[in-house]
Amino acid sequence: MEYKNILLEKDGPVALLTINRPEVRNALDPQTWAEIRSAIRECKFDRDVRVVIITGAGGKAFASGADIRTLRERETLEVLKSEAQETLNDIENLDKPVIAAIDGYALGGGCELAMACDIRIATSRSKLGQPEVNLGIIPGAGGTQRLQRLVGIGKAKELIFTGDIISAQEAREIGLVNKVVEQPEDLLPAAREMARKIIAKGPVAVGLAKLAINVGANTDINSGLLFEKLAQTVAFSTEDRIEGTTAFLEKRKPVFKGK
Repeated sequence: MEYKNILLEKDGPVALLTINRPEVRNALDPQTWAEIRSAIRECKFDRDVRVVIITGAGGKAFASGADIRTLRERETLEVLKSEAQETLNDIENLDKPVIAAIDGYALGGGCELAMACDIRIATSRSKLGQPEVNLGIIPGAGGTQRLQRLVGIGKAKELIFTGDIISAQEAREIGLVNKVVEQPEDLLPAAREMARKIIAKGPVAVGLAKLAINVGANTDINSGLLFEKLAQTVAFSTEDRIEGTTAFLEKRKPVFKGK
């Protein structure tokens, strides 16, 4: 796909996906959702990419939510054809970690996009929320499900029912954001530093860990534990396990090959 609303830059093992619609605060219209989904698929099959960072251009918004004009004009049955949920499922299920680097507003679909990522880093001026009820609709790209899993059902109901928009500091306190940096210029360096830490680990192990965590979050503990045991069995069959344990015993840094 030719990208018009996003930028996809690859720097070695890190892919930077930037929503590039600053003139509309990176609003998420159907074309943008389709481009994000295509870029995630591209990263999935690129063996050189180990971590994906998603951010927004312009400094005012990570993503300000749906394009309201498209919402007003959308026919009822078109909602069933929306790619938003499927796009975010692709991000959540990608076998590589995804970091949301949030500067400015992450509202509605923008907040849902951030929640589908594995780790969220925000600037101190950022604002997050699910204000869809103000438009007479509900969060429809996974917000009613992912928010409660991150912050608890009571807080999720409060934020969704009231449509309140909260600060990055409050988002960190309730577990919606992992880390807050003070200055916007520190955001991408912080995200890249997090990516570097992850890249230094065994890629198969990281992918299996993400998969096991996701399975456990959506099933009972016994099923999750069984999946964890199976994932660990796969990890033990890899060359990376031999390299990791050997490097530890030899007191050197491991050289993982993802095999």
